[in-house]
Amino acid sequence: MKYFCSLLFILFFAACQSGTSQSTQKLEVDAFEKQLATSTNFQLVDVRTADEYKANHLKGALNIDYTADTFEKFIQSLDKNKPTFVYCLSGGRSASAAKVLAQKGFKEIYEMKGGMGAWKAGNKPYEAVIKKAGMSMADFNKELATQKLVLVDFNAKWCAPCQKMLPMVTELSKTYKDKLTLLKIDYDENEDLVKSLKVSEIPLLLIYKNGKVIWQKIGLTEKSELEKIIGAN
Repeated sequence: MKYFCSLLFILFFAACQSGTSQSTQKLEVDAFEKQLATSTNFQLVDVRTADEYKANHLKGALNIDYTADTFEKFIQSLDKNKPTFVYCLSGGRSASAAKVLAQKGFKEIYEMKGGMGAWKAGNKPYEAVIKKAGMSMADFNKELATQKLVLVDFNAKWCAPCQKMLPMVTELSKTYKDKLTLLKIDYDENEDLVKSLKVSEIPLLLIYKNGKVIWQKIGLTEKSELEKIIGAN
């Protein structure tokens, strides 16, 4: 009897877990776009910060910042029974937001895999309140035309990890000024270059040598890791 009850509990728990996961679908940008086009009476939510939203967003998207204390309060204004689409920059915040939505009882949730970075890399349409072409590919290649190593830092003002690494990369450029050039590129102010290089996530650091990438990393990077690459080249 005890075994039977335990089995029932396990099956019930598994069913609940399955029900929760089934309410959310993680879609590649092509599938996300197609699902949007075939859905009616849906809710599209951009869970990035206000500054990110102003820089670029999908047409008709509502801006509800996942990192704000008011996130759970604001999502109460949404209809739990309508299809709800969520996205951020690269997928991290939207995944967390989708979990909260599922926990709150939203029935049909679609999460964009790769976020706006992947959306722009796929040449999908979007709106921009602040849109700057910035550096051209030709100008970028001119910056690489040097005997020195070129450390390219793709960053943004709203990106906390980017700002955390900024003093470190600046210090390295001074310490190794005889063999290293630092090129800082704002993600939001260089739309054309970002698209050409297919930059979909930040912070992104790349090291070029003779015009070719010899090292790259997305996310937080330790000073010692960069010094090792610089020292070896």
